[in-house]
Amino acid sequence: MVSVPARLEPPIYAVGAGLCARPQYVYTMKRTVFFIVALFLSLGIVAQDKKYHGDGPDDVLQYVPFASLFVLKATGVESASSWKRLAVNAAASYVFTAGTAYVLKHTIHETRPDGTDHRSFPSAHSAIAFAGAHALHKEYGHVSPWISVAGYGVAAFTAVDRVCRNRHHWYDVAVGAALGIGATELGYWLGDKITGEHSQYQISMTPTALSMRIAF
Repeated sequence: MVSVPARLEPPIYAVGAGLCARPQYVYTMKRTVFFIVALFLSLGIVAQDKKYHGDGPDDVLQYVPFASLFVLKATGVESASSWKRLAVNAAASYVFTAGTAYVLKHTIHETRPDGTDHRSFPSAHSAIAFAGAHALHKEYGHVSPWISVAGYGVAAFTAVDRVCRNRHHWYDVAVGAALGIGATELGYWLGDKITGEHSQYQISMTPTALSMRIAF
């Protein structure tokens, strides 16, 4: 008897009762990453003068992704965490981000492009914005990739605005972004150790599919 191999189905994400094609999800995230990288590559030429232009809207925008974590949860959007886990992990991520940025600023003493002080490296605004955006992605990326896109987009705009206002060099915001994302990963790891809780969404992979299981 000759066995016929089973037909391979395209990989999908199963989220709740809905299905969303994995290729479209991956394509959207790749476009987002490409957009952010392109923005960073352009930062070296966007600011032509070195005058002080103030801090602008980024003083508020840096907190928008973190605030969105709780606004979406309060409005009924299903997050990957309980209220307890969300609060602890978000707080840990913020403390690691802000604390590390503060220590580096007061250790390295790099002069800002506008010459106002010596606390240019790294960009705390960018670090906090990307920390919140990464947490937003971890909590709500399973709901829609556009939530992740929006979070990272706000963070990228914050980073670009810091350079355009001559408050930072391009590498200040690039390191700040990496710091924020890394601090969020560390914050979630430590937060899960403290609370004993884990994400409600567990992703498993097989050679032919990527599935998501919701744990209750």
